[in-house]
Amino acid sequence: MLSRSTLSKAQAVAKLNSMPRNALAATMLRAALLHTLKPRQQASAATATATANAALSSSADAAAALSTSATAARHTLAPLDTFLRRHNGPRESDVETMLQALGFKTLDEMIAATVPESIRLPEPLHIADGEYAERELLAKLKKIAEKNKVYRSFIGTGYTDVVVPPVILRNILENPGWYTQYTPYHPEISQGRLESLLNFQTVVSDLTGLAAANASLLDEGTAAGEALVVCLNSSRKKDRNVFFADANCHPQTLAVLKTRAEGFGAEIIVDDYKTFDFASLGNRLAGALVSYPDTYGNIGEYKALADKVHELGGQLVVVADLMSLAVLQAPAEFGADIAIGNTQRFGVPLGYGGPHAAFFATTEANQRRVPGRIIGVSRDAEGNRAYRLALQTREQHIRREKASSNICTAQALLANMAAMYAVYHGPEGIRAIANRIHRFTQILAASVAAAGHKVENDSYFDTLRIRLADSTTATEIHARADERRINLRRIDSRTVGVTLDEAITREELVQLAEIFGSDAASVDALTAGAASSVAESSAVPAGLVRQSAILTHPIFSRYHSETEMLRYITQLQNKDLSLANAMIPLGSCTMKLNATTELIPITWPEFGQIHPFVPADQAQGYAQMIKDLEDDLAAITGMDATTVQPNSGAQGEYAGLRAIRAYQQSVGEGRRN
Repeated sequence: MLSRSTLSKAQAVAKLNSMPRNALAATMLRAALLHTLKPRQQASAATATATANAALSSSADAAAALSTSATAARHTLAPLDTFLRRHNGPRESDVETMLQALGFKTLDEMIAATVPESIRLPEPLHIADGEYAERELLAKLKKIAEKNKVYRSFIGTGYTDVVVPPVILRNILENPGWYTQYTPYHPEISQGRLESLLNFQTVVSDLTGLAAANASLLDEGTAAGEALVVCLNSSRKKDRNVFFADANCHPQTLAVLKTRAEGFGAEIIVDDYKTFDFASLGNRLAGALVSYPDTYGNIGEYKALADKVHELGGQLVVVADLMSLAVLQAPAEFGADIAIGNTQRFGVPLGYGGPHAAFFATTEANQRRVPGRIIGVSRDAEGNRAYRLALQTREQHIRREKASSNICTAQALLANMAAMYAVYHGPEGIRAIANRIHRFTQILAASVAAAGHKVENDSYFDTLRIRLADSTTATEIHARADERRINLRRIDSRTVGVTLDEAITREELVQLAEIFGSDAASVDALTAGAASSVAESSAVPAGLVRQSAILTHPIFSRYHSETEMLRYITQLQNKDLSLANAMIPLGSCTMKLNATTELIPITWPEFGQIHPFVPADQAQGYAQMIKDLEDDLAAITGMDATTVQPNSGAQGEYAGLRAIRAYQQSVGEGRRN
C-alpha cells in the first residue's frame, strides 16, 4: 500500500492519467488487493515506491498478464446460473474447436474475415445494464414488477379480470409441452393442438351461430380490420368502399379500423347507427360494424339494421362479447354476417392488454376470404380421423402476395387456453358464470340508483354507464375508488363506467356500492330482488335472451373434474412434438426459444392483473420494461426510436410500411405508392 509520503497527489494523478486504459484498470485492481493486506505484510515506503514505479513502466505483456489475472478473478466469483451457460448451445471449448477447424484464433478474427468492415459495428453494443444470473434476473424483474400497482379494475372496454382454472394455468400456460410447439404445418406431429384449436373454433361457432370460425387472430382491433377487408373484397364494385362503424364501439377498435381503412382507400363513417341515414350511401356501403353489447354496456337490437345493410348490398359485422353470448341471442340469429371479438375473458389474464386470442366467425359464403388458420377434419392414409390445416390456398406460404391470410398471425397458446376454459366449464358452467356476472350487475345498478344516481343504460349484461347525482362529481367517485384500490372507467366529469366480471365477490360489490354512497345493508336488501338469470331479468330485452343451446358437442361435457381435465390436456400434449420431446429444426417465430426464467414473471399478479387502461402511475413497471426494451432495440438496429405496439412480426412489417408511406406523404411525395 502506498503511503501519502511516497507519491504526491499530483504525481499520482499524472501517472494515472498517462496510463493506457487497461493498465489503469489493472492498477486499480492491484490497489484494491493491496488494501486487503495486513500491516506487517506491507512493504516499506521505498520498496513500495520502487514496486509501483516498476509496475507503471512495465511492458505491455505485464499489463496484459494483470488484465488476464483480473479476468480470471472475476470469473472465479461469477455466478454459474447464467443465460449463456444454460441456453446457448456452444460452450467455450466448442467455440475454440470450431474456430480451430476454421483456421481462426478468436471470434473477432473470424468476424473480421467474414463480415465486411463497412457494415461491422465499430464498438460493442451499449445495451442493458450488465449480465445477470437467472436468479438475479428474477430478483430484478420482481423489483420492476413491484412498481406496478395491482388495483381491482372494473374499467371494461373489452378487458376484464378472470379466474384462470389452476389446471389450465399450470398445464397449458406454464407447460413447455404446449408453449414450445411449432406452427402446425405438419399435422403428423400436431394432432393434439389441432384438436384443441378445433375445439376453439367450435366454441366460437356455437356461441356466434355462424358456420365458419378461425383459430385465431391477434386482437379485436385487427380482427375488425380484417372484417373490413372481407367486406370490401366481397364486392366486385370498386365504388363500394364505404364502411360504417357505430360510435359506441370500443375506442381502440375504432382507432385500428380507421388506420387499416386508409391503406385500402376505404371511407370510414363513425356515427350513431340509430340515427344515421344508411339509404344516403346507396350501393357504396360495403359493411357496417356494431358492438354487442356496446362499449357502454347497452345491448342493441340489430335485426332491423341487418335488414337495411343487406338491402344495400353490404354485410353486418358484430363485435361480440363471447361470455355474454352464453345468455344473449347469437349474432347469426339477427342477421350478422361476421362476428369478431377477443376471448380474453375465457380464462386468459389481463396482461396489460395482451396477448389474447381474437376470434373471427362468418358465413360459409365468406369462408374462403377469412384470414387466420382454419382447422379441418380429414382422414389419414389408413382411414383414421385426423386434423389438418384446411383451405391453405388462402395462405401466404402458398399464394404469396395474393394471399388473404398468414398462418402465423395467430395467438394459438391463448386460443388453446380459451378452448380448455370452455371444455373445463362446459355449457352449464359457462352459463352459470354469465348469469352470476349479470346478477351482480343488477344488484349494483339498483344500489347505485338507490343512492340517487342514474343508470343510463336501457339494457345491459355486465356494464353500467352511470350519470352521477348533481351533488357528486366523477373526481370524487374516482378518489373514493382509489382509496379502495379500485379502478372505474373515466368517461367525463359527470359520468363513470363500471364493468363486472367472473372474479367479482360480495365484498367487492359492497365496496362499489360504498363508492357511490350506498352500503352493505343496501346490497343485502337488493340481492333478494335480483333475478337469478338473464332469462328472468328486466335488463335484457326479452327478444334477445338466448334460446338456442351452446357447446353441444360431447367434448364439452366430459372433463369437468381437475383429474379428468389434466388427463385430457396431457393426452393431447403427448400427440405433439415440442421442445419437451426433441429439437425443432424450424423457424423461431414461436415461443420455443423462450427460457423458463423469462416466462415465470408472466403469471405474477403485478404483470398479469394490470388492465391496459389503468392510470399511468399504476403501470410504472411496465413503462420501465417497455422503455428499456425500446432503447435496446434502437441501439441494436441503429435506429433513433422504436415502437413495440405491433402484436406480431407481420403487424410490425405492416406498421413499417405505413410509416414509410406516412413519411413520403409528409414531404409531398405521396404519389410513391
